[in-house]
Amino acid sequence: MALSEIAPSYTKTTQITPSNLIAPRSTSLHHHRLSLRPSRGRSRRFGILCSVVPSEVQSPSVQSSAEAVNNKKGECFGVFCVTYDLKAEEKTKSWKSLINVAVSGAAGMISNHLLFKLASGEVFGADQPISLKLLGSERSIQALEGVAMELEDSLYPLLRQVSIGIDPYEVFQDVEWALLIGARPRGPGMERAGLLDINGQIFAEQGKALNAVASPNVKVIIVGNPCNTNALICLKNAPRIPAKNFHALTRLDENRAKCQLAHKAGVFYDIVSNMTIWGNHSTTQVPDFLNARINGKPAKEVINDTKWLKEDFTEIVQKRGGELIQKWGRSSAASTAVSIVDAIRSLTNPTPDGDWFSSGVYTNGNPYGIAEDIVFSMPCRSKGDGDYELATDVIFDDFLQERIKKTEAELLAEKRCVAHLTGEGNAFCDLPEDTMLPGEQ
Repeated sequence: MALSEIAPSYTKTTQITPSNLIAPRSTSLHHHRLSLRPSRGRSRRFGILCSVVPSEVQSPSVQSSAEAVNNKKGECFGVFCVTYDLKAEEKTKSWKSLINVAVSGAAGMISNHLLFKLASGEVFGADQPISLKLLGSERSIQALEGVAMELEDSLYPLLRQVSIGIDPYEVFQDVEWALLIGARPRGPGMERAGLLDINGQIFAEQGKALNAVASPNVKVIIVGNPCNTNALICLKNAPRIPAKNFHALTRLDENRAKCQLAHKAGVFYDIVSNMTIWGNHSTTQVPDFLNARINGKPAKEVINDTKWLKEDFTEIVQKRGGELIQKWGRSSAASTAVSIVDAIRSLTNPTPDGDWFSSGVYTNGNPYGIAEDIVFSMPCRSKGDGDYELATDVIFDDFLQERIKKTEAELLAEKRCVAHLTGEGNAFCDLPEDTMLPGEQ
């Protein structure tokens, strides 16, 4: 999942804003208390001019992307910069305050599916206005302009602002959610240790930026791989933000596991519950059939095939992404985007009674005896307030414990491999084997 583009740190940013509803600079528009105001601290970007009387349009001068990135003194204009100055009695009580959501790797395929779900209200709700802050790289700035133009043309009433940039210190300003998708894909001949170091530097810098400028209670979901250890690096570089607020995405693994249990049992997947992915997002991950339930019954009682559960089930889940690539010729970007939506909604909606969801979270204080100070996928429950608690009504047997210990050992080894990025001294890499999931290499 989440092999997108690199989003390194830069000192410049730009913003794209839609350009209908443009008034001449010397003229103010007042209609039903609607006013166009410049936004402070944002760079001017030109856009596509549409549905505007020609005499009211100031034709933009064509700039190169580099020139546009460097232009930081222009006014922000267009529908994403419109502010509504309504009297108190005119304000609708059904709409919430604007929420700021940052997405890194925003020009990648996963984001191409995710951003429109965010803008439509599918993720945070039909009464939640949203501002999207899109982080890319210097080479993707034109692609980000195109993404913003498509969002503009989609006329989402909840989408009140789109800004783009290449500097996380600017893009992450005041964000309440940060979805960190952008990461370097693993190239031919690259060892997992090398990928940990390269992507770890990206997430160390993004952690520092979040620490400096994001909302102090920002929720962070790390998708770029290796996501567990990237999440650890990110949270270690953001001491101002509670470590509990960082999540490594293992929801696609959970969704795939539910699908396979449903298929084997001959049922629809909406009656599969309590599915846990333990540990790392790698081939050591543990899809837990012991605690999973099908229509309220233990999965192992419904699926009377111990050999399949212990041997085939995990391998099918792990190889699902690679099989998809072989058949379709592309990665699972759409289902990854859906799983990000699922992960967010699991934190912003109460967990159904008795159920739980999987997320890679910080292990300090966990009730399972798992080593502390790593990011480990475990069963979580939420009241819908963005926070979570670990499930305590979990059962273990020797088979499950043995597999959990193996994925724990791998994450401890990865932690030693990135010690130089977490402030814990010199790195020492002793990764036991290559455990990258098929389809993500």
